[in-house]
Amino acid sequence: MSEGTAAGGRADGTRDDERVAVAAGVLGDRARRQVPIGPLTTYRVGGPAALFLEAAGEDDLRLARKAVMSSGIAVLVVGRGSNLLVADAGFAGLAITLGPAFAAIDVGADGTVRAGAAAQLPVLARKTAAAGLTGLEWAVGVPGSVGGAVRMNAGGHGADTASVLHRFSFIDLSGGPDGEADATRLAFAYRQSTVAPYHVVTWAEFVLEPGDRAASEATITEIVRWRREHQPGGQNAGSVFTNPEGDAAGRLIESAGLKGTRWGTAQVSEKHANFIQADEGGSADDVWALMHEVRRVVEDRTGVRLQWEVKAVGFQPSPSTGGRG
Repeated sequence: MSEGTAAGGRADGTRDDERVAVAAGVLGDRARRQVPIGPLTTYRVGGPAALFLEAAGEDDLRLARKAVMSSGIAVLVVGRGSNLLVADAGFAGLAITLGPAFAAIDVGADGTVRAGAAAQLPVLARKTAAAGLTGLEWAVGVPGSVGGAVRMNAGGHGADTASVLHRFSFIDLSGGPDGEADATRLAFAYRQSTVAPYHVVTWAEFVLEPGDRAASEATITEIVRWRREHQPGGQNAGSVFTNPEGDAAGRLIESAGLKGTRWGTAQVSEKHANFIQADEGGSADDVWALMHEVRRVVEDRTGVRLQWEVKAVGFQPSPSTGGRG
């Protein structure tokens, strides 16, 4: 689950700081050093990226590819940060976000919708409903981006990205072929696809059915109401663990007596046990440690080993040990 390290070297003997220096030389003034990226996530905790690039267009992504290929630097594509936890030590690689040019949404008369990868899913849900199209109402409840939805097969309320995605475009930062492809290439499964960490989705095309605007907007209102009633607000990244087949992670965590469990500045939500909340000004490392503690206790008491849904970067393979706060 970890990706990258805060310091040190790699198997080929090259140090992270050497990789950063080479990549920085290629990127020039398009990149900045030591930019906090924890605040870009919905946890709003965590440290900086060694290098940070906000891509204004595809030319910047091609420049990033050149930097990655010449340096071997680790890459992190940051969307809305709604499924991401960044270590307090930060990420010792290149973090990339997509600028406003990647946020356009175009609704065609035939029900085809093309959305930039940086477009927000709730905005996409509302815009397509207003256009009298149905199929993306569920997206109002996912605080992520279109690019993240393609990569993670985001979904909710009985539907997901795979059910409506037709085509997508991507750039391969590792130097492999890129371009357009249809959705079958992604081998979608529950909350996963074949989109790799070094792939940057640039846009996605959805095919929706004609619907009734009033009915779609009523569905959206109900989804928003349900989320407010059943899920906590504050600093969290949604579900921490995927649901095991035939069961719910939240039920298992609650049955293990872990609701409300605190570790330093992190706490299992009292409202929904599959959410871990971070205190304002808190520590990502506390969240990480609590995630491991919850998984350990659930496995000890139920025999079920929960699988991560949150993506964590910059952490050592195991959290540091210590007492609960």
